[in-house]
Amino acid sequence: MDMGLTGKRALVCASSKGLGLGCARALAGEGVHLVMNARGTEALAQAAQAIRDDFGVEVIEVATDITTADGQARALEAAGDVDILVNNAGGPPPGMWHDWNRDDFIKALDANMLTPIALMKALLPGMMERGWGRVVNITSQSVKSPIPVLGLSNSARAGLTGYVAGTARQVAGKGVTINNLLPGIHDTDRATALDQGAADTQGGTMQEARAQRCTTIPAGRYGTPDEFGAACAFLCSQHAGFIVGQNVLLDGGAVNSTL
Repeated sequence: MDMGLTGKRALVCASSKGLGLGCARALAGEGVHLVMNARGTEALAQAAQAIRDDFGVEVIEVATDITTADGQARALEAAGDVDILVNNAGGPPPGMWHDWNRDDFIKALDANMLTPIALMKALLPGMMERGWGRVVNITSQSVKSPIPVLGLSNSARAGLTGYVAGTARQVAGKGVTINNLLPGIHDTDRATALDQGAADTQGGTMQEARAQRCTTIPAGRYGTPDEFGAACAFLCSQHAGFIVGQNVLLDGGAVNSTL
């Protein structure tokens, strides 16, 4: 299938590892030139060079914290008139409802709600003027099925979901789509950290914690960054122009719901 993306440009946030990297590689595989962002300079450089070697596309590296105003300004300056925006940022730390104070919520909102909103506000006008654009926000299955120990993430990502629901329908007439990808557990550093935390709490090994988590996933396994990236690339493609304001679960069936 021709995705119709050859020669497009994309800003992919938090893309040196995990799901962000999966998206960056999938887009590069379709001929998309990239502006890749991450906080870690070394990991970003390695990921970017591997993409250049594997796919032959242009890759600009922006090593900065995308959740800060300065980081956003640097990324946007490098991005210029991009056609695609993939919003992504690491999730807040786990805990319970009584653990968090106002500052904790503000940090979560800055990272997982206000940052993607700021980037959309900056890039949507250009996309609308040119008559084509794609925004994919990496959120979480928790917006459909809250995860008790991830209350900060539940809250911030639900807020972003509400913003997208309204905004997507206001820009769709200009050829711009905004959709959310909702990952369940994928084989990333984040999953490893959560499994280790569960093991520490329960007194078992990380492998036991992972095996236990797999029993909650009908597919019986963790997802992979590659298959997540493929879904992202499709939502960015010429074939997805009629998909507007949707929340697409990639969770192996873990969320048990009819709709």
